[in-house]
Amino acid sequence: MGDVSALTSTVTDTALVFEGGGMRGSYTAAVVTTLLQAGIHLDYVAGISAGSSHTCNYLSRDAARAKRSFVDFAADPRFGDLRTFLRGQGMFNAQYIYEETSLPDQALPFDWETFTANPARLRIGAVRCDTGEHVYWGREDMPQLRDLTVRVRASSTMPVVMPITTIDDVRYVDGALGPSGGIPLDVAQQDGYDRFLVVLTRERDYVKRPERRPAFYRRYFRRYPAVADAILQRWRRYNETREQLWELERQGRAMVFVPDRMPVSNGERRVARLQQSYDLGLAQARRELPRWREFLGVPA
Repeated sequence: MGDVSALTSTVTDTALVFEGGGMRGSYTAAVVTTLLQAGIHLDYVAGISAGSSHTCNYLSRDAARAKRSFVDFAADPRFGDLRTFLRGQGMFNAQYIYEETSLPDQALPFDWETFTANPARLRIGAVRCDTGEHVYWGREDMPQLRDLTVRVRASSTMPVVMPITTIDDVRYVDGALGPSGGIPLDVAQQDGYDRFLVVLTRERDYVKRPERRPAFYRRYFRRYPAVADAILQRWRRYNETREQLWELERQGRAMVFVPDRMPVSNGERRVARLQQSYDLGLAQARRELPRWREFLGVPA
């Protein structure tokens, strides 16, 4: 692991922003790998949903875990399926995936020592079920590993297919339901940044459409109408954030990684398909690396 007391950031004027997207994160995990292998360490990182996992793997400087989390780990028999869903654990077995596997000697041990020694700031977002408020957590909210892992779980709690996450008696769902639509550009701006390296999980021409079953969500979340409202508004919020990104890109204030072709869905579980997705992402990330270096002012 090396001397973690000597960790420093190499880029201090730009925010790194990770979109969510479930197993589409197999493609963008390659961005984490590429940045780490290139020695590019930004001192501010924000992530939502799958992007919160990327945030943690990037800050713990664990390129191998970044890949395993979204590729190899899908072969784990406890990863989740219809059986875990019917048992109330979710199509993705959330407690196991986010809270148990990160512990020492488990399937995806997390390098807490490196994470805490990293000087970079972070933000991870989730949405309160009772009010619909979008909450962003920082290091001050995560004094121990379990405080981090339960917040990554909350941020990644996809409605309906995963059980709601409770933290300090407050219930949370996926941060993608917040006002940014799943791309935490808003919190980076609120924290004072005006330059951004943004990692998306949808192609450039993608446009999110309104939900086709609003009555289902109203009924399913009848105890939490704010969640239903957020689900039904998400398409508009998401598209608005992307339009803002394209404008920042035109102004030269954002470098945006956009998949050339996203080969998997957010629920993909076949390891071979996830490996293919990662390989495609890695090829694109390495091809774009010189542009990132120029934008960030980091020499080769």
